[in-house]
Amino acid sequence: MIQTADVPKDGSHAEQDAGTTARAPGRVRSRYLLSLFAGLFGALAMFCLTLLALDRTGNLPPPAFSNISCADEKLNFMRDNPIQSPNLLIIGSSVAWRHVDGNVLTEALPEVRPMNGAFCGLFANQSTYVGHWLLDRQPSIQSVVMIADPQDFAGCWRVPTAVFNREHVDPYVYENASPWGHYMRYFSPKSLARNALTVKAQRAGEIEWDPLVFNRFGDGPLDTRNTRELLYGRPDPLDSSCFEALQGMSARLAQEGRELMVVSTPLHPKWKEKYDPDGTFMADFDKRIMDTLSATGGTYWNADKDWSTPVTSFVDAVHMRWSVVHDFTAALAEQMRDTAMAPMPSPSLETAKVP
Repeated sequence: MIQTADVPKDGSHAEQDAGTTARAPGRVRSRYLLSLFAGLFGALAMFCLTLLALDRTGNLPPPAFSNISCADEKLNFMRDNPIQSPNLLIIGSSVAWRHVDGNVLTEALPEVRPMNGAFCGLFANQSTYVGHWLLDRQPSIQSVVMIADPQDFAGCWRVPTAVFNREHVDPYVYENASPWGHYMRYFSPKSLARNALTVKAQRAGEIEWDPLVFNRFGDGPLDTRNTRELLYGRPDPLDSSCFEALQGMSARLAQEGRELMVVSTPLHPKWKEKYDPDGTFMADFDKRIMDTLSATGGTYWNADKDWSTPVTSFVDAVHMRWSVVHDFTAALAEQMRDTAMAPMPSPSLETAKVP
């Protein structure tokens, strides 16, 4: 005879099953959250260990404030190598960074204390953004020289004017704030990995066309005997917003009693022959620069027209090799002297007279 299991009449088994079923999702959720937090903590720990390992081996790129490796490296240099009381500021794109030798300026103009605040890859509106930032941070600056090529004034509408967030960069550069939080704020694994593969060699000057080497003034020597293709093609049309940015800088400097000089860098003759054979593009560029400066004041030196250098001076359409920069900087110093652009000695730095 088959015996049937007794089932409590009060349904206690059913209540137990219902309670177990109710508790099961709670346990699942707890395990899920625990696994989630463990994974997040593990990923964070792995990321921090990776940063520490890269730092110890010299392969750690700076925080990606602008996500432009050479610009972020320039910020890193400024943090580690502050220039005390500069009175001359150089701004612009890579031609301003690579076409000035501060040592030559100080030899020709002993009263000058230059600071190269140029960043690579910038358009004119971005260069003036950096200029305004440095003027705010360095009140000792008396004169500003902006070195540019015409392509810096074409396409400003395409890029954000703010190259970086000043609220984040200020404490990093000027207050020696810890950089580690910025690696989380500007978290970009792909960019970090890409830059980590090359930054050590770039800092050592071992990557010929993309060195991240600075002298004590922040200049960036492009020291090579080789030449590459023109590299730069037909320029975009000149952009009025670029000239508006320059006018804003000029107006500020005039109001504050500071001087401004804009320099058109020398260009490769073959580039001009190919892309501006009748000279109309460069003529329009010159006119618009002079019209902009005439409204608020400033000096313009067309070095492309007035300063002669052999075609062998160029490594591409716009960049000159470092061995030529000495002569170019000497010519720049002469222009500054002739136009009274050279900063005056600061009274605070003069030696006190003893009766």
